Amino acid sequence: MRILLACLLAAALPAHAERFKCGHVGGSLTFGLEANVATLDQHTTNATSARDISASIHEALVTRDEDMKPMLLLAESLTVSPDKRVFTFKLRQGLKFHNGKPMTSADVLASFHRFQRVGLDRAILEPVVAMNAPDPATFVMTLNAPFATFMENLSSITAPIVIVPSENASAPSQQLAGVGLGPWEIEEYVPNSHVKLKRFEAYVPDTRYDDRSGFGGYKVACLDTVTFRMVTEPGARVAGLQTGELGAVQDVPVLAQKRLKDDKGIRLETVENYWLNLAWPNWSAPPTDNLYFRQAVIAALDYDEIMDAASDGVYRPTTSLQIAGTAYYTEAGRSLLNQHNPEKAKVLLAKSGYHGEKVVLLVAKDYPARYATAVVMAQQLKAVGINAELEVTDWPTALQRSLKGGSDWNFFFSAMMTYLAQGGTSTLRTMAEPSPLFWPPGKKVDPAFMAAFHDVAYADTVEARRDGFARAQQIAIESVMVLPFGIMPKVQGIRSNVRHYKPFWNPRLYNVWLSE
Repeated sequence: MRILLACLLAAALPAHAERFKCGHVGGSLTFGLEANVATLDQHTTNATSARDISASIHEALVTRDEDMKPMLLLAESLTVSPDKRVFTFKLRQGLKFHNGKPMTSADVLASFHRFQRVGLDRAILEPVVAMNAPDPATFVMTLNAPFATFMENLSSITAPIVIVPSENASAPSQQLAGVGLGPWEIEEYVPNSHVKLKRFEAYVPDTRYDDRSGFGGYKVACLDTVTFRMVTEPGARVAGLQTGELGAVQDVPVLAQKRLKDDKGIRLETVENYWLNLAWPNWSAPPTDNLYFRQAVIAALDYDEIMDAASDGVYRPTTSLQIAGTAYYTEAGRSLLNQHNPEKAKVLLAKSGYHGEKVVLLVAKDYPARYATAVVMAQQLKAVGINAELEVTDWPTALQRSLKGGSDWNFFFSAMMTYLAQGGTSTLRTMAEPSPLFWPPGKKVDPAFMAAFHDVAYADTVEARRDGFARAQQIAIESVMVLPFGIMPKVQGIRSNVRHYKPFWNPRLYNVWLSE
């Protein structure tokens, strides 16, 4: 059985489509990021801020298209055996890394081995029992059994399996050199300041396409350089956009949107359903190690008040861990969301044996929406007698502390972004073994949840996978593995001289040029 995702997608394009050409070649653009970047080691982080930059530097065997469906990228073709256990990838030829080395299957194999060792989402490869590179152009993976969602998982862009030179694949976690296969290479990296990229002259566009599509497609670096500048203060981002110091920015605040809408030199673009605003409880730290205490917290919270503060009133209430209309959408556990029931909360607190211990809300100042969420949640918890205290850091610090667990925090404020568009296993993976973000003791998750997760991953029918997702979501909400608050859009600002820029889950500055 031959799977040619790329060709199928290309065939869907209008017959008269012409291949993309830069309207102008040259110039430099500075993009204003909303958060600091902790690492560019894409294997080991699911931070959006890292992917914002790494998506221009690194490429993977498979990725996601414009509709977030799996597509081939570095793979020329994929053949699946009749028993659906053996996946044989033929690689595109003539591709080079930024260090000038040609890419071969040995680099792919080494990259996958590294991901098995240190990858944040290494559970993606748990069904794989063998990987080999029989010749320089071929990479083969063998599964222990048919796996209905394997391509969905393999193409995940949350912490993607980007391909790096084999000689770099032994790098420890978060110490991977930034040598990739993308249209841009690193010229300068100054932590907490900026990352400057320059055009990679030896980049070979994927000629199966006429333009970019999602994280793949036909990519061209029209600009000489792109600088991703970390501008965490919203007012500074807006000011930089207005003066032209920044060619485009993430996250224009609602009040600034009203001010900029009549500015002829700026256009505003919205990505709907961008964030699911949420918090992770820490089950390894008292008092959030107690189920009654966690249930008291969700009983106390007024989600609408939280989301109104977080989004300046621009949000959608959440009824699920998925977006309505998507394959795995379910309202299982909905009655436990947005309860706003202080009396119930006080009864549950008494059951938990809580006696005023400090409850630490760990939040990053880089993301104002998350900070506002934490502030309002702290107020609501104090109203029912919980000694809530904010601990405010920058995003890299907060993220690293959350990934290490520990007993020095109780709630970590974050968001799901691309999970929502990626499907069931991707959404649930952060709550499943081996690396659940809510830190259950020993990282051992409720067997019933893991059984449901297994059904989402392995069941043969869509109906069975949906049923598994509903069961998993019910357990996640009942036991408070996560606190989902609401859904927010993302509004980006772009200078009018920046052409062919289209907002996406992460900024794509290839196939973008500056008008003269």
